[in-house]
Amino acid sequence: MEARQEKKPDRNRLEKAVYDNSSITLTSRKGDIKLKLYLGNLSYETTEEDLKSALQEFGQVESVNIINDKFSGRSKGFGFAEMASRDEAQAAIEGLNGKELKGRTLKVNEARPKSDNRRGRGGYGGPNRGGGRGSGRGGQGRGRREY
Repeated sequence: MEARQEKKPDRNRLEKAVYDNSSITLTSRKGDIKLKLYLGNLSYETTEEDLKSALQEFGQVESVNIINDKFSGRSKGFGFAEMASRDEAQAAIEGLNGKELKGRTLKVNEARPKSDNRRGRGGYGGPNRGGGRGSGRGGQGRGRREY
């Protein structure tokens, strides 16, 4: 039998992500604390390069990602960015939140982790959704009701 060789972790990759109720803090292997920012109310014409150049005024930008619609490919009007340090990220929040970029007023704050209770589509609906049984057919198949 052949012995398994363990893969050595890439030192440039993130060691761990710490989630709390208010933000996402990313820690690299070197112990640097990075902060992920939410950038909202973006113009559809805003590019990742536009955001990067606006953020670079406040420090080193690790990454920028604008979220696109998977069907149309068009921007959804928000994105995320990672700054090299918490202080630089805080400076970017204070400096860019409420400022105008490409005709839109930016909303910039700490990114929050995805919640597990995201509302899904489908199933038997929810409040005021009409339910799943007999919807649109007058309750067909429920048996006789007596009043």
